[in-house]
Amino acid sequence: MRITRTTPHGGVSRRARLIAVTAGLVAAAAITVPTAQASDAQTFSTAQLKSASSAVLEADVAGTAWAIDPKTDKVILTVDSTVSQAEIAKIKKEAGVNAGALTIKHTPGKFRPLIAGGEAITTGGSRCSLGFNVTAGGVSYALTAGHCTNISSSWSIGTRAGTSFPNNDYGIIRHSNPSAADGRVYLYNGTYRDITSAGNAYVGQSVQRSGSTTGLHGGTVTGLNATVNYGSSGIVYGMIQTNVCAEPGDSGGALFSGSTALGLTSGGSGNCSTGGTTFFQPVTEALSAYGASVL
Repeated sequence: MRITRTTPHGGVSRRARLIAVTAGLVAAAAITVPTAQASDAQTFSTAQLKSASSAVLEADVAGTAWAIDPKTDKVILTVDSTVSQAEIAKIKKEAGVNAGALTIKHTPGKFRPLIAGGEAITTGGSRCSLGFNVTAGGVSYALTAGHCTNISSSWSIGTRAGTSFPNNDYGIIRHSNPSAADGRVYLYNGTYRDITSAGNAYVGQSVQRSGSTTGLHGGTVTGLNATVNYGSSGIVYGMIQTNVCAEPGDSGGALFSGSTALGLTSGGSGNCSTGGTTFFQPVTEALSAYGASVL
């Protein structure tokens, strides 16, 4: 998403490690690793699911993302192509008696940063995408990804006013030209979508993402409160998981449904040719952190 009048127009925008990811897992390509029948039939309590989730964090394997699925009462563990069988075994060992609570799915590609050189909102040789224009205390700001705002305090649209990454993935930039802040999202077909509110995503929800590399793409929310381990850059928590594709430079871009803002593009695996899995920072958390509201 490129910012024209700081509108995405013309271009397409916690323990200690993460990045931002593009798309790469298609439902049809997801492979569930078989588990023993007894394990499949076993039910797990909330405490056991939380324990299994904590065990994945303790195993600390880069290229993993996980969330508790309330429908199956399992921990859905998504692993990218860099995760070995030995590392999966390490995770299961860490989970111990609760290893059966893990449903393991493989996604092609590697969870990686989504920053590229180019247009949209830029700093130096790096490019990201604007998420949503917001207001706080009568001042106009732009929300984007924290792994983007970590790069620099000076951006093409203004000056960084806050950043949070890893653990979270949101940042805020104060507009140097407040009159340019547009409360809409560019749809990359010459039209815009007016954003009138912010809300929380739900599993199965149809959503769209706008970003400065790949434009507008749609898909479905597949998980909530996901934890993503991107290796040396850190871990992020509380992410929205989707099957919407994204690519480098889409980071920070808008996730929305209708006129409701939902999230900021964080990262994932895959691309918009083959599909993928992408994670988003819930926008309501970012708005609350900065005392802001959508324009």
